[in-house]
Amino acid sequence: MTTHPRGLCLVTGAGGYIGGRLVPELLGAGHRVRCLARTPANLRDHPWADRVDVVRGDVTDAASLRPAFRDVEVAYYLVHSLGAGHGFEETDRLAARTFAEEARAAGVRRIVYLGGLTPAGVPERELSPHLRSRAEVGRILLDSGVPTTVLRAAVVIGSGSASFEMLRYLTERLPVMVTPSWVGTRVQPIAVRDVLRYLVGSARMPPEVSRAFDIGGPDVLTYREMMIRYARVAGLPRRIIVSVPMLTPRLSSHWIGLVTPVPAALARPLAESLRVEVVCAEHDIADHVPDPPGTPVPFDRALTLALQRIREAGVTTRWSSASLPGAPSDPLPTDPDWAGGSLYTDERERTVEAGPRELWQVIEGIGGENGWYSFPLAWAVRGWFDRLAGGVGLRRGRRDAQRLRVGDALDFWRVEEIERGTLLRLRAEMRLPGLAWLEMRAEPDGAGRTRYRQRALFHPRGLAGQLYWWSVAPFHAVVFGGMARNIARTAEKAAEKAAEQGTEKDLATGAAAGAD
Repeated sequence: MTTHPRGLCLVTGAGGYIGGRLVPELLGAGHRVRCLARTPANLRDHPWADRVDVVRGDVTDAASLRPAFRDVEVAYYLVHSLGAGHGFEETDRLAARTFAEEARAAGVRRIVYLGGLTPAGVPERELSPHLRSRAEVGRILLDSGVPTTVLRAAVVIGSGSASFEMLRYLTERLPVMVTPSWVGTRVQPIAVRDVLRYLVGSARMPPEVSRAFDIGGPDVLTYREMMIRYARVAGLPRRIIVSVPMLTPRLSSHWIGLVTPVPAALARPLAESLRVEVVCAEHDIADHVPDPPGTPVPFDRALTLALQRIREAGVTTRWSSASLPGAPSDPLPTDPDWAGGSLYTDERERTVEAGPRELWQVIEGIGGENGWYSFPLAWAVRGWFDRLAGGVGLRRGRRDAQRLRVGDALDFWRVEEIERGTLLRLRAEMRLPGLAWLEMRAEPDGAGRTRYRQRALFHPRGLAGQLYWWSVAPFHAVVFGGMARNIARTAEKAAEKAAEQGTEKDLATGAAAGAD
């Protein structure tokens, strides 16, 4: 039977948690896909990258949207300013209006937007700023003149989602918890696979359907019940939870930021959204996207699936897949005569008694559980200072324990460039008075050994940046020098172990041949 391709879908936010999972689902359903990205290179290492059309653009820039909308039938709006600072509501408003106007002008058949579930009967002015903004974006898109599907979800449960990571770390790390009063608020969580199913199915809605739909799983739970059930599913002892009324959303966000990998800037809107009851008022989505047997996925099953993905290292996207607002995004200047001001460097080089393969495995495995190969206390302290300043700290970890791809978050760095086997370049996303990068290279020396080259770069911003560089420069020999030495030693030990295993295998083979 011949499968005819369906219409072209434009996906914004393809580098984010939901967008990165939606793209392969659309491809699997027979759609052609175009992705809009401010930095197209950040999508190149995704497994679906060679099956989609990637265009450079920004939802706030009408001129960049026009070529992106060419021949598009369904446009997915999956961007928002969660975790952004002052002025995010105006940014969201401008982006939604620009997107809606250009979609209408291009003759787009449908817009699909994933928003937040808001409580019934609560005036918008009483909602948190982020929930209020998500509701406003939905209205702007519905008023665009283009048939629009607005899917409104509360807590999304899936491996790597911010809501799941918050639930997971709070429950696993705190056997006894003093919690905010919002742990008693009822919410209706939904499995990420159901969110994706409704998103894909929305592309086929008839033109006369233009409205918002509440989407949720079959369970309505308080956050306290969610933590208790997580502990049971994960095989943990029962948690003791004591709620107190004085923990405001601001205080709650700092508490979450200290205990979980989710930074306070992102935790605060999540905590604010839990102050009010968010339960679905209807399930009309099933009239247009029918629920197969076993769906929507029950809460315990969603937890089991998420934990299985984590154990199997099968997490395809994480909440940290998208850069946090305010994080540095400037690429490393490549012009050797760069005229952008001071660019300080710390360079280290070592000859490694190992092949490029062993050295590259160490380089690509850096960070997360493996650490940074030098003075762990210094890295930990730097991470804590970053958290206290509102940054991401060291606890973002890695998406995958062995392989990195461009755009991956790596503790308080982000992967800017990979030339697999040769170069890894990281861009700092910690709070700094300037921009910083860290490069690691593996280069064969022609004599069976490998040259390891390491370079830290810093472009200071103003006097504070200059003072920062010179204040930390005395510690570079310990931090960066130790890193170079320990990376080299780890690669050499791996090479020695591989050689020993090879010798043992040869001896075993020879013994077997002699016996024959």
